[in-house]
Amino acid sequence: MLVFLDGRFLPKDQALVSVFDRSFLYGDGLFETMLVLNGKPFRFDQHVERLQRGAEFLKIRLPFSAPVLREFASELIRVNQMPDAILRLHLSRGAGQRGYSPKDANQPTLIMALHSHSPVNLRQPPQWRLITSSFRLPAGEPLAKFKTANKLPQILARAEAEAKNADEGLLRNTDGHVIEAAGSNLFWIANRAVCTPSLDSGILPGVTRAVVFELCEQLSVPIREENIHPENLRRQDGVFLSLSTLGIVEAAESDGQVLGRSDLTSQIREAYWALVRRETT
Repeated sequence: MLVFLDGRFLPKDQALVSVFDRSFLYGDGLFETMLVLNGKPFRFDQHVERLQRGAEFLKIRLPFSAPVLREFASELIRVNQMPDAILRLHLSRGAGQRGYSPKDANQPTLIMALHSHSPVNLRQPPQWRLITSSFRLPAGEPLAKFKTANKLPQILARAEAEAKNADEGLLRNTDGHVIEAAGSNLFWIANRAVCTPSLDSGILPGVTRAVVFELCEQLSVPIREENIHPENLRRQDGVFLSLSTLGIVEAAESDGQVLGRSDLTSQIREAYWALVRRETT
């Protein structure tokens, strides 16, 4: 397995970063994760655009342009002979002086790595059990717009879910609304409309979330942004999650209660994978 590190392709055991790297010490960095099919990363440009916005917000210099990153990603896929995989990009501010100040951290680190991925069985798609996490995210948090390397609430929410034999943990914000899952955006179906929390609730503007908006428009399905409490989520006609690695995942249960199922979920899932195939063929 070769890994891309700052312009070089290295065996994974040789792709090393400093113990003084600020992403390691403080989570001072960003990442993106995307699906690769037939050697092509799905929605690569949208992922890199979000990475660029995050880098501008954090004032981290992105060492390569988007077209050059795409070339490196294509070469990484080719040399590893992994046309179907998960591609992860990680940008760190790099090493600097001790303490929180980013002063003198002028050499950012950029890593790309591939991970094996099993294709989704569309005849038996996954159905997840959810729990509501005890951890909360701040409403209106500007950092939520980017995939920062500091994801402790999400890590702890996932750990809570796994401890209860669930697949994913739902996070509430400080206003008490359930807004997203540890690694995915949240949707529910009410009266033949698809609903999801608004960006100002403190959620990540997911790339796959944006694709769901596109698909709903194509399918003439109304989509609304609104708030919801956990107890009300369990009363909806259906619940699903969106994430880059698996696309659309239906939720079968939340906090021990069986959830409603809607044919709209399967329609959106089928439309999603049809779009992925078109864009990666």
